[in-house]
Amino acid sequence: MSLQAWAVAAIVIGAMALFVSEKLRYDVVGLLVLVALLVSGILTPAEGLSGFSNEATIVVAAMFALNAGLVGTGALDPLIRTLSRIRRPWLLTLSILVIVCFLGAFVKNTALVATFLPVTLSVCARAKTSPARVLIPMSYAAQMGGVCTLLGTSSNLLTNSLAVQHGMPEFGVFEFTKLGALLAVAGIIYLMLVGRWLLPRHIDTDHSENLELGKFVTELRVRADSPLIGDSVATAKLGERFGVYVLELLRGDEHLWAPREQELREGDVLLARGDWERLEEFRLKLKLEIAPAANLPAGRRVLIEALVAPGARVAGDSVGEFGARWGDDAVVLAVQRRSRILREQLKHTRLEVGDILLLLVDEPALRQLRRESGLVVLSERGDTRATRRKAPLAIGILVAVVAVAGLGILPIVVSALAGCVAMALTGCFSFDDVYETMDWKVIVLLGAILPLGIALEKTGLAREVVAAGMHLVGQHGPLAALLMVYLLTALLTEMMGHNPSVVLMVPIAISVAHVMQVSPTPFVICVAFAAATSFATPVGYPTNTMVYAAGGYRFADFMKVGIPLIAMFCALSMWLIPRFWPF
Repeated sequence: MSLQAWAVAAIVIGAMALFVSEKLRYDVVGLLVLVALLVSGILTPAEGLSGFSNEATIVVAAMFALNAGLVGTGALDPLIRTLSRIRRPWLLTLSILVIVCFLGAFVKNTALVATFLPVTLSVCARAKTSPARVLIPMSYAAQMGGVCTLLGTSSNLLTNSLAVQHGMPEFGVFEFTKLGALLAVAGIIYLMLVGRWLLPRHIDTDHSENLELGKFVTELRVRADSPLIGDSVATAKLGERFGVYVLELLRGDEHLWAPREQELREGDVLLARGDWERLEEFRLKLKLEIAPAANLPAGRRVLIEALVAPGARVAGDSVGEFGARWGDDAVVLAVQRRSRILREQLKHTRLEVGDILLLLVDEPALRQLRRESGLVVLSERGDTRATRRKAPLAIGILVAVVAVAGLGILPIVVSALAGCVAMALTGCFSFDDVYETMDWKVIVLLGAILPLGIALEKTGLAREVVAAGMHLVGQHGPLAALLMVYLLTALLTEMMGHNPSVVLMVPIAISVAHVMQVSPTPFVICVAFAAATSFATPVGYPTNTMVYAAGGYRFADFMKVGIPLIAMFCALSMWLIPRFWPF
């Protein structure tokens, strides 16, 4: 193996480690890969920058814009109102699976889950159903729908683009539908008959109509008239009386990590953890005040809960930075984190994907907060961005885009861009709104990571990997090789996400087909389906991450439900792919 091939292997391993560790944002990791390939001389500048002009990158950006118009006009509101009338848990789950799966074929699945998440939580509260029974199926349904069409998920578009680069014919918009629809039906049946017994039953998320989710950490300041003055946390028995636990005592710049025996004084700040209702009762009875909101001016203010979703601009910011940016318009009162208990002062807490924030928001600023922060508001459904009279127009434009591309009248990239222009001219969205709501991290990742496929081919690393894989497969034929490609793609997807795994696996899959002297089409299709259906972990796919905190899940819950589903999809794919796309 050449020196450059070893260098590319080291870059790939380093990138995988960074993707898995999540110490850097995935777009930053993509840029690091691109810079390493350029600086090492493995790629020319033209080759390195080709990803940003690639059709897949442009179509994904255009689909973000089309989805912004569809959601922003309230086009999905009739379906949401229908769901809100359902009271039976099994019917709610089935309805969400069918609706989200169908829409996922045409609407970006993260936007779809973000739209349906608040109403699902609200309906679960009214139906006295744990959201843990519904949210994992909803995430899986969005993925199952997304793989049904070329436009449903960015990894399908990426697969198509890489296949064309390797001399294969372009896939049609509905090329994946025949297999995707059968897998979706099988997946829905599994989730309704088997998955529901594997989902957690008794998760205490304490849902009320106001969606008080889990346990928050907040800061409470001791007022001059508080009965706690002169007392200690231990003697006051706060945990026994209120179910509130003091994690730390802040006294000026001093942090007292063992606060139970400290005599409390006026102005002390308690870092307290508990259900929000109990924290409120604790605050009122003991005459405390929420430290971040102590000097808020009067006005029209709403209390909301908001999820830090994948792609949210506030991810990585500290609560203090959030406060400096929004001032009195949006004040963080408390933070809930699933992975661990927060034990640091709120202003120093770095926000992570999956965190739930309790915010006191100036009502006129709520629209701007939603648009610019990328937060998903859980505590209410009302969408002030919606201009509902434009909804039929937005639906018509999206249908036209899919039809024109599906019938082959125009290439996908031209059809999608034309749809964006049509929505802008008709007022379904403004380009300012689109630029603000665009998930630029995904666009940068696609543009930066695509040249890695060129490097794999150019240095011969793909051939070396294929040779090692074929040695393992031996003389067992193309079906065994197809199974190897599926399992490797599924494993990489759970580790590093669907788009990077597609970039790595499509060149390898095509090379495997060439070595075995069979058609590369079934192998490329195999990569697309294995990458777009990531069910086993909450970090393998963005929709899983979004429902992880909101449903009160543990990491193992995804494995219990998802691994059998992956195994079923793998078995069905091995049976159906060679029949639909013969070797």
